[in-house]
Amino acid sequence: MSARLNLFTLAPANLKAMVNLSMTNRQSSIGERLFELVQLRVSQVNGCGVCIDMHWRDLIKQGLDPRHLNSLAAWRESPFFSERERAALAWADAVNALPHRDDTDAAWPALREHFSENEIAELGYTIAAIRGWNVINLSLRNQIPVHPAPGM
Repeated sequence: MSARLNLFTLAPANLKAMVNLSMTNRQSSIGERLFELVQLRVSQVNGCGVCIDMHWRDLIKQGLDPRHLNSLAAWRESPFFSERERAALAWADAVNALPHRDDTDAAWPALREHFSENEIAELGYTIAAIRGWNVINLSLRNQIPVHPAPGM
C-alpha cells in the first residue's frame, strides 16, 4: 500500500492549523506523558500506524518503560497506570467511540475526580486533534516511515 497523496505539501493553511492545535495541546496542563499516552491510545483504537509509531517513540524518548507502553492496549488490566491516567484513558476511549457508542456517562465520574474543568477541556481538544490526524492518515494511506525524520 502506498500513500494516496502527500498531505504535507497540500492545503498549507489547514496543515498549519492542525499542527498549531497539536502543539498547543502538547503544552496543556495535563502533562506531556499523559498527553502522549492519550494520543497513543486513541491511535491504537483507530489503527493509525503512523500515529502509533510517532507517539510510541515520543514516550520512549520521555523514558517510559517499553513494557508499560506495550500494555497500553490492555490498560484496564495493566498495573502500570495511575488512577488519573486510567480516568483519562477511559475518557479517551469513550469519546473516541462517539457517535457509535456512548460510554461517557460511565467515564465521567472518575474524570471529574481527577481533572479540573480546564484540564477536561484540554483533554477533549487532545482527543479531537489526534482523532483528526488518525482520520487523515488512514484515509490517505500514509505509511509509517522506515526512517523517521530527524528529531521525530
